Amino acid sequence: MSSFSKTAEADVLSDVEDILSGDRRALAKAITLIESERNDHKKLAQQLLNQLLPHSGNALRIGISGSPGVGKSTLIEVFGLYLIKLKKRLAVLTIDPSSLISGGSILGDKTRMELLSREPSVYIRSSPSSGVIGGLARRTRETMLICEAAGYDLILIETVGVGQSEAAVAELADLFVLLVQPGGGDDLQGIKRGVMELADLVVVTKADGELTELAAKTQSDYRAALSLIQKRDSRIQQQVLSCSAHERKGMEDIWATITQYSQMSLKDGEFEEKRNRQKVAWMWQEIQEQLISELKNNEDIQQYAIKLESEVVMGSKTSSEAAAQILSKFQKLSDS
Repeated sequence: MSSFSKTAEADVLSDVEDILSGDRRALAKAITLIESERNDHKKLAQQLLNQLLPHSGNALRIGISGSPGVGKSTLIEVFGLYLIKLKKRLAVLTIDPSSLISGGSILGDKTRMELLSREPSVYIRSSPSSGVIGGLARRTRETMLICEAAGYDLILIETVGVGQSEAAVAELADLFVLLVQPGGGDDLQGIKRGVMELADLVVVTKADGELTELAAKTQSDYRAALSLIQKRDSRIQQQVLSCSAHERKGMEDIWATITQYSQMSLKDGEFEEKRNRQKVAWMWQEIQEQLISELKNNEDIQQYAIKLESEVVMGSKTSSEAAAQILSKFQKLSDS
């Protein structure tokens, strides 16, 4: 056991009180701890989360996604500045693409959201995706819970905006906002039906200047498309709005729609149903991650896998057969 972990239990207990009081340094320290891959840190992180869990769950979780260039960070900054005028405490969790060289975050959201980051009632945390499928950081869920325990009543989660980001953030948030650019409605046939079903709110960005008319047409096209789609896990029809972060226009409508949606979902029980489904999904996802971690960290399995990898490359064994043999060997090692 490291010298850090010998004294860390007492530190964790003191950190709990600091986090609950809204101490930003303690909050940042806690998030760093849960993001650590060290085994001793993982145990301490779990102790910390167990202490904070009863104090979490009271915030509204809003996921925001969209293709690169749609203006996610710009909109979040302007929308965030609007929210703090309403006396909201806001945590912004942004996930950036990871550098293939260092594994670190390529972009820095404190530079992209310079005005918002200066606000004392706002906490911004940027984490690298680190290759995690779905465009989220590995510990976004836990980070969200810690921010809630620290007293933030709104959590905005911005994804990388590529691949499976939409599905991942929809499974994490109470409400999923999909941002689209003017002109996107011209190619509705190319939009995956699944993504459209996931969105609770579609917002057409950059509705200003020369793009004003195009944005209005795009909004109309999306409304027509969504009217034909029944959202799979919701009894509430999706809405389509437009906004201009440049002109700070449309923020009131976005917030009014979010508020209305959350009130309706709370009233009919959908809000609680969704969170309960998410908790179970998180559990199974954690099982998968822990199993993969155990496989990768088992020396016997790694040596066996190297042999099977060469057979797969040579074509003498299929990938599915090799995977089954690795799992079978792991089962035997676990039973012994």
